[in-house]
Amino acid sequence: MTSVLIVGAGPTGLTLACDLARRGVAVRIIEKSPEHPRSSRAKGPNPRSLEVLADLGVLAEVRAAGTDRLVMRKYRDGRPIADTDPYQGSAPTPDAPYDRGCLLPQWRLEQILRDRLAGYGVGVELGTELVGLTQDDTGVLATIADGRRIQASYLVGCDGGHSAVRKLLGVPFAGETHEEQVMVCGDVELDGLDRGVWHQWFDPDGAVMLCPIPGTRSGWWFQAGPERDDAGRPVAPSPEGFQRLFDRHARRPDLRLAGATLLSTYRVNVRVVDRYRVGRAFLAGDAAHVHAIAGGLGMNTGIQDAFNLGWKLGLVLTGRAGPGLLDSYQEERLPVAAWTLEVTSERLRAVLEAIREPGGGLDAAASPETTTLGLGYRWSSLSRGQDGTGGRLRAGDRAPDAPCREAATGAPTRLFELFAGPHFTLLGFGRGAAAALREAVAKHGDLLRAYAVDGGPVDGGPVGLLDHQGHARSAYDTAGDALVLVRPDNHVALVAPAGRPEAVLNYLDGLGN
Repeated sequence: MTSVLIVGAGPTGLTLACDLARRGVAVRIIEKSPEHPRSSRAKGPNPRSLEVLADLGVLAEVRAAGTDRLVMRKYRDGRPIADTDPYQGSAPTPDAPYDRGCLLPQWRLEQILRDRLAGYGVGVELGTELVGLTQDDTGVLATIADGRRIQASYLVGCDGGHSAVRKLLGVPFAGETHEEQVMVCGDVELDGLDRGVWHQWFDPDGAVMLCPIPGTRSGWWFQAGPERDDAGRPVAPSPEGFQRLFDRHARRPDLRLAGATLLSTYRVNVRVVDRYRVGRAFLAGDAAHVHAIAGGLGMNTGIQDAFNLGWKLGLVLTGRAGPGLLDSYQEERLPVAAWTLEVTSERLRAVLEAIREPGGGLDAAASPETTTLGLGYRWSSLSRGQDGTGGRLRAGDRAPDAPCREAATGAPTRLFELFAGPHFTLLGFGRGAAAALREAVAKHGDLLRAYAVDGGPVDGGPVGLLDHQGHARSAYDTAGDALVLVRPDNHVALVAPAGRPEAVLNYLDGLGN
């Protein structure tokens, strides 16, 4: 029997499938579309999602396929007014190696993740539409449109804003649609514009935006305020309408759009579920929350939903944690969804305010918040222990990166390289942590990897690391000896004094129980 059935093969579903497959979980992923979509849609992973993709082993492919350098050029009355890099002045730091997102079309990211998944022997089952769902205490039974049935221990709906899983579960999708905030979108072909910039024509009576699609010779994302009929109603998008909008705002009669495809009308929807779990079925990504596109958090929030859920399902299915662990998925991610709705609505207001003046543009949507590097789970029942440390870093926070060296060889490494994979990571700072590290490895060596930072044992024990530049101690704010347990999704699980190995052992022994 399938352990996990994933419904929906977008970035959220594929991230979850990759994470489960690398854990040896029997996973199937179905998609109702008869072929893989070619839509550009989301514009790429943000810095926190890049960390997730690095952990999954696909970062090199993602960065090779996209770009992280794209200036926004703003126009008024057809004339260029300002060029802006929304990340100007930012740079990677030892604790955060990705200071900006990566621009690439959604279809290309999905292709990269599908290739990774295929390496685990799992393929997307196209043309497979879920139409029925029942469950009991032992599992889930999914009914497919062609009459087939799939049994699974758990099911996860990653099937977008119109989620069949959500509807079959009877979960409300409370919120509102802002009918007045409308945009027409599509992919177009165009030669003659500088592909090194994101062109944004903002006029008092409307706007057109053209963003080059990486990996294509002449492909662009087209976004614009819609044409309207005599009654003021938005007109449905069409290639001819796109050209009229472009002519009106770009004032470039020498340029013609071609090959307009995947035309759609976007309305701002702000909605969220009241629960992420119903028995053995879960919701993730747009199936659980939709919001304004300002800030680019839609796809990214889904990727991070999946990364939160994957390790928990993996541990429960392999018997390393009790089923209560799965309750923490909703506990942790539902508040993040509420935060996301608030932030994206605020960012949209900032953009609408900025474009009233010449030189304003989509860069107003960017803020430190939208990197999502600052999101954590301090409130979670999985965030334990702080006594005796008094540090700035708290249980629940994202675990920072830091450059180190292997004590035995002097070879350079990074904490993120050591975190990567389906395991917990235990960092022991100082010689006082040596005994605790050894004890944790002796009892839970199949579940965690342990590292002694500055002074711990190397031979016959945990791997020794040299914090040769002091970045690890600075990031983890440990002036003295301490233990830091990092979850498989690279959030801090536990911070404890070095002499309390029982804090780590009790944490791992009690997961989900």
